[in-house]
Amino acid sequence: MTEGERQVALLRGVNVGGAGRLPMAGLRALLTALGCREVVTHIQSGNAVFRPPAAAAGARLAERIAAAVAEGYGFRPAVALLSAGELRQALADNPFPVADQAGRQLTVFFLAEAGAAIDLAPIAALATAGERVAAAGRALYLFAPEGIGRSALARRLERLLPGPATGRNLNTLQALLALAETA
Repeated sequence: MTEGERQVALLRGVNVGGAGRLPMAGLRALLTALGCREVVTHIQSGNAVFRPPAAAAGARLAERIAAAVAEGYGFRPAVALLSAGELRQALADNPFPVADQAGRQLTVFFLAEAGAAIDLAPIAALATAGERVAAAGRALYLFAPEGIGRSALARRLERLLPGPATGRNLNTLQALLALAETA
């Protein structure tokens, strides 16, 4: 991460199915209280773009965000923290280019912690009906033509990953990158 580069925080399990309630105004206030600047959220599922505090290291900041959510809202989400450059690279590494209208069929899951290797063999063994998977770095790409909500693989995925992860569809990731790249 370079000094002053915008960061993207992806919080797992926020405002999904009535659990993990976290208003985006609350998330913006929480990040600001942690020293983050220019905080912007995107949709209601725990996505934020910001400039981090000057002395904040990635894993340490992710832990501070999770702890602050736990203290203020009673649940502790896994937090995948990416630099704008890491998000740009993950989108560039996408092995399943899809048309814009199919952006909801491609979900990218990011491991909360960088450095763990993703074993694709057990994951690929569960793919059905045109589903395809690939990995690059801390990202796992799942193309689910019937949608992520109907994917049996998506429901079992977390048990097969080397740690906590959170997923976002291609449309959301592209919107987050656009926010991160605006001056």
